[in-house]
Amino acid sequence: MSAWIWILTGAGLAFAVVWAKARFAGFTAQRPEDYEDDHPVFDIRQQLNGPIVCEGIIYGPLGRVSSRFRADFDASWDGDTGVMKEHFVYDDGSVQDREWQLTLRPDGAIVARADDVVGDGLGRQSGSSVLLRYRIRLPEASGGHVLNTTDWMYLTPDGTIMNRSQFRKFGIKVAELVATMRPASV
Repeated sequence: MSAWIWILTGAGLAFAVVWAKARFAGFTAQRPEDYEDDHPVFDIRQQLNGPIVCEGIIYGPLGRVSSRFRADFDASWDGDTGVMKEHFVYDDGSVQDREWQLTLRPDGAIVARADDVVGDGLGRQSGSSVLLRYRIRLPEASGGHVLNTTDWMYLTPDGTIMNRSQFRKFGIKVAELVATMRPASV
C-alpha cells in the first residue's frame, strides 16, 4: 500500500509543479503589465497598418514543425476601428483567408472579431507588446475543433513584429505558431 501512496504523492507533486510553472512562469503567465514600460511602444493602428508580410511556422503537439506559411496582410484604420485582411499560403499548397474587425478602446483594450473566431477576441496593447486571446474554429479539413488561443506580439526596435501563439484544447497545448510580421515595403 505504501508504494501506491508514494506513486500518487509523486504524481500529485509532479502535477503541482507543472501547474505552478504554467501558472507563474510559463508562456501563459505573461501579463500586459509586464511590458508596459518597454519601448518601442506598439500601437496597432500604426504597426498593423498597410500591406504586411508574415512568415512563420506551426509546431504540432509533439513540438515538431508541422507546417510553414507565408501570408500577406492588408490592414487599414478609421480612427480606432480597423480591418485586417489575411491571405495565408501553406507549404502543402493550401490557402486560408481571414478578415479581422478590430476595435481599439481608449484604455488600450482590443476587441477582435473574425468569421472563424467564436465570440469576441479580447486583448490589450501595453508598451512594446500586444496580447490577444480568442477561440478559433479550425477548418473542417483540420477537424473543425475549437481551440483556445493566446497570441502575443512583440515589437522589435527595427519595426518587425514577433508573434508567438499557443493553441490549447482542454488546457493542453496542441500547437504553437511563431511568425514575423513586417511592412511589405521593407
